[in-house]
Amino acid sequence: LYHFFDSLPKDMEFFLEVRHPSWFADDNLVTELRNRKIGSVITDTAGERHVAHMHLTIPKTFVRFVANDLHPSDFTRADAWALRVKEWLYKGIGEIYFFIHMRDEKYSLDIAQYTIQKFNEIAATDIEPLRFISDEPKQKTLF
Repeated sequence: LYHFFDSLPKDMEFFLEVRHPSWFADDNLVTELRNRKIGSVITDTAGERHVAHMHLTIPKTFVRFVANDLHPSDFTRADAWALRVKEWLYKGIGEIYFFIHMRDEKYSLDIAQYTIQKFNEIAATDIEPLRFISDEPKQKTLF
């Protein structure tokens, strides 16, 4: 893995996602990522909480939030993330990439909208709410 890191372009940013807790059994990976200025993806999956580490290896983070078809725990976890984002912003984190997805993507927009609302409410962010196609103004045609 470290040889692969050495092959990466130096003028681009990268984030690494590992999903087995053994990667964080000691500080070797975290130290290597910090030394190489590579971000660590934080994976938050309801059924696999053991991979939701909180290592920030650069002053940015990428969170992969895997929701569970609007199960009540999705909302509880989104609330917890809003609190964590508030703390990170207070401490001066540079950028936060928060990616939401789930098995059945038809519910993704609902949990995304809820998460935006909570981030704005709790962490005092200013994220625009999602606009749906039906919210778009109708355009006149030229025909």
